[in-house]
Amino acid sequence: MAGLDLSALVLMVEGMILLDTVRFSRPGTGQPVFNETTGEYEYPVAETVYEGPGAVQPAGGALGGVSVVPLPNLPWTDETRSPYRALTPLSAPVAERDMIVTVVAVHAGGDAALIGRQWRAQDPGGAGTLGVVRITALDQITQNGDGA
Repeated sequence: MAGLDLSALVLMVEGMILLDTVRFSRPGTGQPVFNETTGEYEYPVAETVYEGPGAVQPAGGALGGVSVVPLPNLPWTDETRSPYRALTPLSAPVAERDMIVTVVAVHAGGDAALIGRQWRAQDPGGAGTLGVVRITALDQITQNGDGA
């Protein structure tokens, strides 16, 4: 019995949805080093694991929900959740938890405000037996102070 061949659908979806360029990187390890020239601390360089076609989309529902501490009579936490998802080709490596996802370039007519914005992978990238694109759950990084 032959299996379901999704290869034609994969090409169509990639050509219609994966129009932007995304980068998945593993954060650099080690302590920040003080740069005497700039007067700022610099973090170790991240390792790029994937850079290529992709898309970043809201994961549905309301963005920016407030997380709660799971105990009664305690205040709300001040950290918001901004659920997004990254879409990449099946040929892209499976993301690891805590990888940083950055939009590097957008297609003509795309939202240029996405360039440079960053998200953190919440879990390893999804995989399934009938996948057309790889889906990775993300949370937007909002605490870096540069508006990203």
